[in-house]
Amino acid sequence: MSERRRTLKTVTGVSGGTDIYDAAVDSTKSTLDQALEVARIAEANKIDALFAADLLSFGSQGAIGAQEPLIYLAALAAVTSDVGLIATVTTTFHHPFNLARLFGTLDHVSNGRAAWNAVTSSLGEENYSDLDLPSPEERYARATESLEVVNKLFDSWKPGALTPGPNGAELDAALVERIDHRGQYFTVQGPLNIPALPQRRPVQFQAGQSAGGIELGARFAEVVFTSLATFEDAVTYTKAVRTRAAELGRGDRLPLIFSSFHATYGASEAEVARIVREAEDATDFDAGRLRLEDMLGGGVDLSDLALDQPIPESVLPDPSSVNRRRGRVEIFGKLAAQGKTLRELIIASKDTGHWAAAGTPEQLADAIQERYDAGVLDVISVGGLTDARTGDFVLNGLFPELRKRGILGTDYIGGTFRENLELPPLPPFESA
Repeated sequence: MSERRRTLKTVTGVSGGTDIYDAAVDSTKSTLDQALEVARIAEANKIDALFAADLLSFGSQGAIGAQEPLIYLAALAAVTSDVGLIATVTTTFHHPFNLARLFGTLDHVSNGRAAWNAVTSSLGEENYSDLDLPSPEERYARATESLEVVNKLFDSWKPGALTPGPNGAELDAALVERIDHRGQYFTVQGPLNIPALPQRRPVQFQAGQSAGGIELGARFAEVVFTSLATFEDAVTYTKAVRTRAAELGRGDRLPLIFSSFHATYGASEAEVARIVREAEDATDFDAGRLRLEDMLGGGVDLSDLALDQPIPESVLPDPSSVNRRRGRVEIFGKLAAQGKTLRELIIASKDTGHWAAAGTPEQLADAIQERYDAGVLDVISVGGLTDARTGDFVLNGLFPELRKRGILGTDYIGGTFRENLELPPLPPFESA
């Protein structure tokens, strides 16, 4: 009898909208109000997790970063019971001991629903020092050591260190061990002063798909968050990251592949075509040039180029020379090299390199099933649930269609986020 296939897991965003600004100037509202509604919808429809994005500079991408993810999700933990809580936090501007304490606390207050989306940050350095942003290579080296330290701290409480007794918890301090880490970036004695976590470790997500990002994800991530615009991109990336993970001694088809799904919904093909056409006609191409410049690393000038001509090769940067968002530079550089016009690239940049599709719920389910069946999609993010029209298409159209096909589950299956994702066991504790 064949082993049951892990069902597709679902995530929805819970931060970064301009509703934060609306609530900030309305004394009758909390900046958490919209998120509370998203959380209610998510749990009612058995969505597996809430995702809090983050950026560290004002105005970089809408209102993303307008609320700190860990505090925001800790507040949501108190009013939810099943949904996972994924916080985006950088390793570049945080110390691993603080990260272990923060995520350890989130895992405790949520009873085992915490996840860390580790990033290395492509901006925000001006808010932490007067130094330039470290190179991608240095950022990933620091991230590697940071994750090593954090995992050692989570595992510094050995099995049996804290057990229930007749008069409450009984602590065996001999089983709470120092880690005595000395590395290039950090010196940490340990142990962690927060008790062993419900999940032992929060679920490890990681975002970044340049060469450095693939190496980090292959080494540490249980779930990688990626921008895979086409099916071919998904196949190529999945093979690369899982091959490297296997070389590092990891099995169990890890890491899982997590893609953001930017969907345009319609009840018929004619309606879909009309909505797509209207969205393209409404494009602000002046703002779009600036957005595309950012996708290409920020060091190019597209202001004088013709909209209906390809970008000259001489304008495109060498990704290896770019210090910021190298993965995005690779994505849009590849599209430009295919001969797409500036107009087409600006329209594509609205989705910032993520997977975009348009269709009826059945057609969109076909696109999802293609990736799921090929083993290049394990977790998917859907948005717009508080919008009446979009929410109806997702919850009453797309989800029932995926469930009918046996792709999407119908209920939470465990008490922790790790269990609901159906992840394999963590590696054994290292002996002292």
